[in-house]
Amino acid sequence: METSRTSQSQKLTPVIHLTSAAVEKIKNMRQKEGKEDFCLRIGVVTGGCAGLSYDLRLQKKPYDNDIIFDQDGLTIVINPESVSFLQGTEIHYVDTLKESGFQYKNPNASSSCGCGTSFS
Repeated sequence: METSRTSQSQKLTPVIHLTSAAVEKIKNMRQKEGKEDFCLRIGVVTGGCAGLSYDLRLQKKPYDNDIIFDQDGLTIVINPESVSFLQGTEIHYVDTLKESGFQYKNPNASSSCGCGTSFS
């Protein structure tokens, strides 16, 4: 199993898991945008119809206090404040005739909105 690391090189269990479809989509997006060497930042921000929203973005380098881990050649960074909200979350990507986008299975969410990107 892959491990997380902080800037102090502490070994931790990965906070989240991306399915292979999600990893592939992120890698394709990085390539399309010319950001192959960027990492994926995953966080939680206030807002959305349920109170909190997932925040995914490409970022050049991690910050000093980030939790960092690798999954299938993708570097993922999470700020320490988001860990308690994201621990154990699985992120999947779907692309069907009916829907397209990232889906979140978060064991810490007591409820989520209909669009699936906001939770409480």
